[in-house]
Amino acid sequence: MGKKPKSVFFKIVFSRTMVTFLLILFQIALLLEIFFKLGNYSTVILSVLNLAGTFCLLYLINKDDIAEFKLAWAVPICALPIFGTLLFMFVDNNWGSRSLKRQLSKRLKDSGAYLKTVPAVQKELEKLPGRERALFDYGERVGGCPAYADGKVTYFPMGEDKWKDLLLELEKAEEFIFLEYFIVERGEMWDSILEILKRKAAQGVEVRVMYDGMCSIMLLPYSYPEKLKKFGIQAKMFSPILPLLSTHQNNRDHRKILVIDGKTAYTGGVNLADEYVGKKVRFGQWKDTAIKVEGAAVDSFTLMFLQMWNATKAKTVNEYNKYIHKSVTEQNGSGFLMPYGDGPHQKENVAEKIYMDILATAEKYVHIMTPYFIVDEEMLQALKYAALRGVDVKMVLPHIPDKKVAFAVARNFYPTLLAAGVKIYEYTPGFVHAKVFVSDDKKAVVGTINLDYRSLYHHFECAAYIYGNPVVKDVEKDFAETIAVCQPVDMSYYKSIPARYRFLGCIVNLFGPLM
Repeated sequence: MGKKPKSVFFKIVFSRTMVTFLLILFQIALLLEIFFKLGNYSTVILSVLNLAGTFCLLYLINKDDIAEFKLAWAVPICALPIFGTLLFMFVDNNWGSRSLKRQLSKRLKDSGAYLKTVPAVQKELEKLPGRERALFDYGERVGGCPAYADGKVTYFPMGEDKWKDLLLELEKAEEFIFLEYFIVERGEMWDSILEILKRKAAQGVEVRVMYDGMCSIMLLPYSYPEKLKKFGIQAKMFSPILPLLSTHQNNRDHRKILVIDGKTAYTGGVNLADEYVGKKVRFGQWKDTAIKVEGAAVDSFTLMFLQMWNATKAKTVNEYNKYIHKSVTEQNGSGFLMPYGDGPHQKENVAEKIYMDILATAEKYVHIMTPYFIVDEEMLQALKYAALRGVDVKMVLPHIPDKKVAFAVARNFYPTLLAAGVKIYEYTPGFVHAKVFVSDDKKAVVGTINLDYRSLYHHFECAAYIYGNPVVKDVEKDFAETIAVCQPVDMSYYKSIPARYRFLGCIVNLFGPLM
């Protein structure tokens, strides 16, 4: 007789996910036990712990970080000195993050020779107005993000559009296929892609697949990379979830990158799961966007992938020459393109600064789509100031959210934004997962970067800054069509939101930086 299949309950209870969850709960329980027991001991011990809390506060005040992060930790330390101090020391260790930052710094150094704008493009950039050129200078000097001048960009207003195009491009692969995604989930979309990947690997095409370790919690078995390797596909999880309380586990690989032969690259909000392409209904209609890049700019996406692929290796062989084409670009009237990456390994928050630069230099309009809105004071003021100086600032957020608590925080910002003249819309058909900025018919950003702390400070992200390319008008056209099916938000609408829900947003917003 064959083995009796395990029940779903058995699989869940005895899974690695459950073990991880229980170990984290144990650590929280241990902290609470210490907290309650120490409360019964002498004033000497309490004085020592209060002193430790004071040192933690001094460390926070002098730490090179945004004020919102400091406040989010200062409140529990002051309100519950023993528990708050223990929690801070236990959770905010960042040992894993520091190790990863060191490795990524090495990878950036290894690939430094390829992170330069070629002289022909630099010469064309110098013809731009000073403020417009400055962003490209900043991107290269601070973010290691070169600019390109011959990029062909195709915009996909829905995930289904990207999926159809992607399947056609994968069939053309002859040398290599690199995939880096936050979510990979078995279903119709992933199965169709995997079928091509298996066939291409059998034909001798080099295939690498990397997905974030969060997938191992619910979506994929922990051993899934080994299954892919049996098909000749190189595969790995980025930063598997560990059973430890630590803020470094917030540092997820949220990127979506697919590179084919160094000639074609995709990015945007679309993950490899059925809800992104309308094959599974979650939260109403799922609105997402993506772009396809062709030309020399693909090299930047190839570099971003290789840097992350090798981030966990102490020593690596320099393989950039094998995959980077070193194309000499020439101005062809299609404007400029600057793919860029961002993450907690960088001191400068490149992604946020690019968004803020668009707001600061806009003359007519800035139109935004984002699924989440939990921002720091600097970004909030940039949005308000753009509107107050007469720029048409419009934002599209979901009407049916995937995370109700996060959406409660987003709605908490409505009164402030509306008072400044920012126009807000909720996408009534369902959930907006697109991450889009478009401005003045000449600038756009399409990528993986949400307007929240997780994207702007915790996650590894990527996007493309597009300037003067005809595709910018396609992005704006999609925004206008999206607005047409949205619910305009005003103060009467905000006041119709249940008071308990608005109050929840106010409370949770305090801890927004840690979400």
